[in-house]
Amino acid sequence: MVKITDVAKKSRAHKVGIKSDDILVSINGREINDVLDYRFYLAEKNISITVLRGEKELQFSIKKQEYDDIGLDFETPLMDKKHSCENKCVFCFIDQLPKGMRSSLYFKDDDSRLSFLHGNYITLTNLHDKDIDRIIEMHISPVNISVHTTNPELRVKMMKNKRAGEVLSYMKRLADAGITLCAQIVLCKGLNDGAELDRTMCDLEKLAPALESVSVVPAGLTKFRDGLYELEAYTPSECAAVIKQVNDFGEMCLVKHKTRLFYPADELYIKAGLPLPDDSFYESYAQIQNGVGMITDMRTGFEYELENLDEYLKDFSAPRSVSIVTGYAAYDHIKSLCDKLCERVSGLKITVFPIKNNFFGEQITVSGLLTGKDICEQLEGKDLGDCLLFPDVCLRAEGDVFLDDMTPEELSNALGVTVCPQGSDPTVFIKGILGI
Repeated sequence: MVKITDVAKKSRAHKVGIKSDDILVSINGREINDVLDYRFYLAEKNISITVLRGEKELQFSIKKQEYDDIGLDFETPLMDKKHSCENKCVFCFIDQLPKGMRSSLYFKDDDSRLSFLHGNYITLTNLHDKDIDRIIEMHISPVNISVHTTNPELRVKMMKNKRAGEVLSYMKRLADAGITLCAQIVLCKGLNDGAELDRTMCDLEKLAPALESVSVVPAGLTKFRDGLYELEAYTPSECAAVIKQVNDFGEMCLVKHKTRLFYPADELYIKAGLPLPDDSFYESYAQIQNGVGMITDMRTGFEYELENLDEYLKDFSAPRSVSIVTGYAAYDHIKSLCDKLCERVSGLKITVFPIKNNFFGEQITVSGLLTGKDICEQLEGKDLGDCLLFPDVCLRAEGDVFLDDMTPEELSNALGVTVCPQGSDPTVFIKGILGI
C-alpha cells in the first residue's frame, strides 16, 4: 500500500473521485507495493482501484486505453524507499569517499527497479526467488547486472556477501525466460583478471542471445583507501593486455553470435596509450553509459556536425574566446575536437584546460569526478575568455552542485567569468562553444 500525494485535475482518477492522501491498496485485486506493480497492473483497459480513505475502503472503476495514465502521483518515483546494497565490495567507490560530504553520496543502491527504470546495475544479492519470479512475470527487461566474476567463491570474496555466489544462478533463470541481460565486470588487478576473466567471459557467453553486452572496466581507485582491501592500478602495458584478451574473445563471439558481446572501457585504451576503435566496433553502443565507446561516439557525431557547420555559423558572432575544462582522460580527445572547430571558424579561440583531480587523487582522471574546488584552484588567475565551459556530468542530477557542494554560481564568482555546464552531445557541444 502506498500513499497518493497528488491527483491531476481532470484526470481519470480525479473524475471518479480519488483524492490526495488516499492510500492505494490494489488494482484489479493485485496489491500495489511499488512502481513496478503500479505500472504493470495499470496496463489494462478496465481497472478496479481500491483505496483506503481513513478507515474506509473505497472502490473506483476506470475505463481507458491500455497504456494510458490515470493521473496519480506518489511521494517518490519508486513509491517506496530505494533498496540498499548488502555487499561490501573490495572496489566499492563509495567506500573510497572522504568523510564530510553530503549524506546522499554515501547511499549504496542495489535496486532492481532502478535497473529497469534508469539503467542502474545490480548485484542480485538482495533478491530472492519471489523477486526473480516477479521480474519474469512482468517481463522487466533489460536487467543490468554487476557480475565481476562467475567464480562463486571469488564473487563471495570480492563482494563480501555469502549469497554472492549462489545468486549467479538467477542469470540463467532470467535468460531462459527471455529477459535481456546486460552485464559489467569491474576488473581488479590480481583478483578477477587473467584466467578468472577468461572463465567469466566463457560462462557469460553461454547466456547469449539473452545476454546483450558486457563492459570490462578497471576499478576506480581514490586516495582514500586506508583500511580497505589493497588494490593496485593497472599499468599501461597491463591495460593493453586486458584489451587484447577481451577483444580476442569478442572476435570469437562476433563469429559465433554476430555480436562481440564484450567491450573494454575507453579508460583502458587511454591508459594503454592505444587508439580507440572506430564507430562500427561498438555496434549499438549498448554499454556507452559504462564509459564504453563514449569518446568514439562523440567524435563520430562531431565529424558529422562539422559537415553542417554553416547552419551553426548563421547565429555565431565573432570574435569569441572560451575555455573548457576536462579530466586528463578526455583531454586529448576534447583538444582535438576544439582544434578542428577553430580551424573552421574564423574569430574563435578555445583553450582547453586538463584538471588534475587533487580531491580524489591523481589516479582518478574522468571528467565526471572533477570538483568545483579543483577547477577553481587550478584556473585561478588564468585568462578564461568570455565563458568557462565544464562537463555537466560534474554536477549532480539536479544540476545545482559539484561533488564538493560548490555551486556553479560560486565558481563563477571566484573566477570572475561566466561558467556554463556543457553536455557531450556534439550539437550541444558545438552550440555551447559558439554561444548560440
